Amino acid sequence: MQSLNEDLKTGQFKHVYLLFGEEAYLKKLYKERLRKAIVSDGDTMNFSYFEGKNTNPLEIIDLAETMPFFAERRLIMLENTGFFKNASPELAEYMKQIPETTYFVFIENEIDKRGKLFKAVKEKGRPVELGRQDENTLTKWILGRVKREGKQISAQTVKHLLERSGTDMETLEKELEKLFCYTLEQSAITAADVDAVCTVQITNKIFEMVDAVAGRRQRQALDYYYDLLALKEPPMRILFLLARQFGILLLVKDLTERRYPNREIASKAGVPPFAVGKYQSQAKAFTAKRLKEILEAAVNAEEAVKTGKMGDILSVELFIIEYSR
Repeated sequence: MQSLNEDLKTGQFKHVYLLFGEEAYLKKLYKERLRKAIVSDGDTMNFSYFEGKNTNPLEIIDLAETMPFFAERRLIMLENTGFFKNASPELAEYMKQIPETTYFVFIENEIDKRGKLFKAVKEKGRPVELGRQDENTLTKWILGRVKREGKQISAQTVKHLLERSGTDMETLEKELEKLFCYTLEQSAITAADVDAVCTVQITNKIFEMVDAVAGRRQRQALDYYYDLLALKEPPMRILFLLARQFGILLLVKDLTERRYPNREIASKAGVPPFAVGKYQSQAKAFTAKRLKEILEAAVNAEEAVKTGKMGDILSVELFIIEYSR
C-alpha cells in the first residue's frame, strides 16, 4: 500500500495495478483515487469500466490498442472478472506489451497468485493486497476522521467502537457518519454516544451467546438467540456463526497451548489481533474434547434440518439448550 500511495503522490504510474484483499472499503477508495489520478475527472472518452465474469478478454485487448482521444492516457478498469482465478492466457501475454498510453486497474475478490496473469502483473505492474487492518491502523484512521470533523474522541472510546461494531472499514465509516450526526451539537464523542447509535455486529452477539453457553447461562444464551431471530437472522446462519466461533476457539486453544505468539494466532484464526485475548479467555471455559463435541453436534443439527427431520428454529434452539445446561 505504501508503494501505491507513493505512485499517487508522484504521479508516476505503473501500467497495470491489481487491487485485491478482504477490505472492500480500501479497494473502493484506491479504485477511485487511481481513476481520478490517471484520467481527468469526467473524461468518459478515455475511461472504460467492465464488471463481471462475462467480460471478454479479447475485447479488452482491442480497446487497449486504441489511442486515447485528445489525452495522454487511456484507463481500463476491470472489477471481479475472475481473470485472476480462472486462466486468461491472452491477457497474461498482453501484459508484456501494454502500449505506453494504456493503463489497467483490476479490482478482484478472488485471485490465484500461482496464475500466469498474477505473475505478469507482478512483473510489469503493481499488485496491492488490501487486507483487514489492525487495531493501531484503524485507531489512527478513526482519530483522523473524527479530527477532520472538528471533534474529539478518546482512544478508549475508539476501542469500544471497534469492539461493538467490528473492524470492517465500510461498516465503521457508516457508524462514524451516524456518530457525527448524533453529536452535531457536541465537541466530543463518548462511549455513551457509541452505545446509543452504533450497530452491534452480529459476530459480537454470537460471541456473547457463546460466553453464555460457556457460563451455563442457558436463559441468557436463548435470549440472544431470540434477539437475533427478531432481527430476521436466519437460524441456519446463526448456527453457522456459532459453529465458526467454536471452531475458532478450538484453534486458538490449540495454538495458545503450543505457545504461538498472539499475532500469529490472529492471522491463523482470522481474528483481529486485539481480540485474541478475549478468544483465549473464552477458550479456557472449554476442553478441546468438549469443543470437538459441540462442532460435531452443529453438523448433526444442520443435517437434521436438511433432511427434514426437524425445523430450523427448533434445531438451533435445542443445540443451544444442550450445550448451555
